[in-house]
Amino acid sequence: MFQEPLLKFVAFALLCTSISNALDNGLARTPPMGWLTWERFHCNQNCKKNPKTCISENLMMDMADRMAADGYRDAGYEYVNLDDCWSAKERDAEGRLQGDLERFPSGMKALADYIHSRGLKFGIYGDYGTKTCSGFPGSWGHFELDAQTFADWGVDMLKLDSCSSNITTYSKGYPEMTRALNATGRPILFNCKWPNELRHYGMKINYTLIAEYCNTWRAYMDIHETWSSVLSIIDYFILSQDAMIPVSRPGSFNDPDMLVVGDNGLTVNQSQAHFAMWSILAAPLLMANDLRNISTQSREILLNKEVIAVNQDPLGAMGKLVLRIGSAVDVWVKPLSEKQQSAIVFLNRLPSPTTVSVSLQQLAVKCFDKCFLRDIIQHTNIGYRETGKPYDYWIPGTGALMFHVQP
Repeated sequence: MFQEPLLKFVAFALLCTSISNALDNGLARTPPMGWLTWERFHCNQNCKKNPKTCISENLMMDMADRMAADGYRDAGYEYVNLDDCWSAKERDAEGRLQGDLERFPSGMKALADYIHSRGLKFGIYGDYGTKTCSGFPGSWGHFELDAQTFADWGVDMLKLDSCSSNITTYSKGYPEMTRALNATGRPILFNCKWPNELRHYGMKINYTLIAEYCNTWRAYMDIHETWSSVLSIIDYFILSQDAMIPVSRPGSFNDPDMLVVGDNGLTVNQSQAHFAMWSILAAPLLMANDLRNISTQSREILLNKEVIAVNQDPLGAMGKLVLRIGSAVDVWVKPLSEKQQSAIVFLNRLPSPTTVSVSLQQLAVKCFDKCFLRDIIQHTNIGYRETGKPYDYWIPGTGALMFHVQP
């Protein structure tokens, strides 16, 4: 007569074990969107010389204010994230991480509360190893304590880097932090650096395993504010797309690194192409710029709701390179959740504008005999196109066309 309760207990125990050992936080159902300190502000700690651009609570509050007031929050950007160089050089007397007392005098909990009061979420940076990449305390040997500290502060997202660490222990260490985060009871979106380090050492990457423990994961090197950097990341995704595409889904996404739209290194065409490609890849959209000083054109690119909708499509599918035309043009197709709908990006790598002739049938786009195309960068209807008939498409130099396709 005790058999049924015993079976229920065993089932409950197995469920708890599964939850504690794998990532099951219900987060990142679509790629996370937000803002991040690193590429624009790096490790600037000199607040006396650079009070507006040093890594500080004032910088974070300024960005939270801009995200709330200037339309970014309403467009879906919700995480306000610290990268490296926020912490004190030493842990406190109880062994806990602490913010730099001069640059974060109000404390990390107060900063999180401020960001939350703006209807936004707070993200923070840690490191899997003994030290962060800039020499601040890492989490090695402190996974449980650090996870609970982050939860106590009200952290909503953790980026865990991998400097000063042992490559042979990653498959053990990253899951340890996953378990520690789960044990806090607070949903914390988990971004890992795991695959990029494996790539750096020439080791095989098991994306299926990584997707069990991380919501998002950095796949390649840090982005820089140059067109060549953007292309190098895209090229790596091309080489790895067969392994990456199967694990891109609600809860787990490949991360090509930050958006540098609004910085100084890209032209308008390149910025549009960068944003279109990150959206077709179902990538996290984490801006790395100064929202207090951004051009109208850059702001319009980042707030393009039609392109964002492709990125945030609930299917969570990563787009695929389906056609390369010469050395200049790549054509990417991303399936969308609505039946027979998709998104297409024509990416022109070279400085000169070019015209290509291609049929939708060549791109394996399925909408019977004809499709309706809308240019979602320029917000104009292109009209119906017969699937088997070639049409000419003009693409700006180092730029992109992006279409929403439906029957």
